[in-house]
Amino acid sequence: VFLRTGLGTFKPASIAGPAGQGMLIAFVVDALDDEYARIAAAGATVVTAPETEPWGERFCQFADPNGLVWQLVQWV
Repeated sequence: VFLRTGLGTFKPASIAGPAGQGMLIAFVVDALDDEYARIAAAGATVVTAPETEPWGERFCQFADPNGLVWQLVQWV
């Protein structure tokens, strides 16, 4: 569960501040381009459009409202 940063009801308050520094959440999918188009069309913030790495990883990245980056990955 990821809660909005700064949420007043979050306990303990000592960890209710900035979230996700250095964190990346990855989801493996079978049809990256289809999922990218669907999610981008729904209004998600695109961080990285689909790219293919030399070793065969195809990925794209989005950011949630808290700034957490999440990635879709397809192994080619």
